Amino acid sequence: MHIRTPLLVLSLLLATSSAFAKEQFATVKEAEAMVGKAVVALKANKQKTLDEITAKDPKWTDRDLYVMVYNMSGTVLAHGANPKMVGKDMLDFKDVDGKLFIKERMALAKSKAKFSQDYKFTDPVTKKVLPKIAYCETVDGMVACAGVYKR
Repeated sequence: MHIRTPLLVLSLLLATSSAFAKEQFATVKEAEAMVGKAVVALKANKQKTLDEITAKDPKWTDRDLYVMVYNMSGTVLAHGANPKMVGKDMLDFKDVDGKLFIKERMALAKSKAKFSQDYKFTDPVTKKVLPKIAYCETVDGMVACAGVYKR
């Protein structure tokens, strides 16, 4: 009986620590939910929402997850990780593999209301370049996205 108790405690600790590790980084479902919330907010009050995103308001940033908003020409209107990006034309920006991912994103946005896209980008938590999947939706001439780093 005494041997079972430490084993049970150890099992519970391992189970909760692995569950915590999974929650350390955002999921695709969380990215989709955050973008959906951003679309609703952008429709209700565009400028307020853009300002909140850029100010890193907690409702638009969570761990390694943040919202980005572009106009249909690829100019950043709001960026939840780097306010210095706002106002920059990113159309010709390349990832580490040379992929023109913003140009591709804008092309996808012109043909689909909702889409996902793969590219590589620097993780704001680890500062490492990682594969990333962005989930995006178009809204009133803008593209709202949030991405998840693949680990």
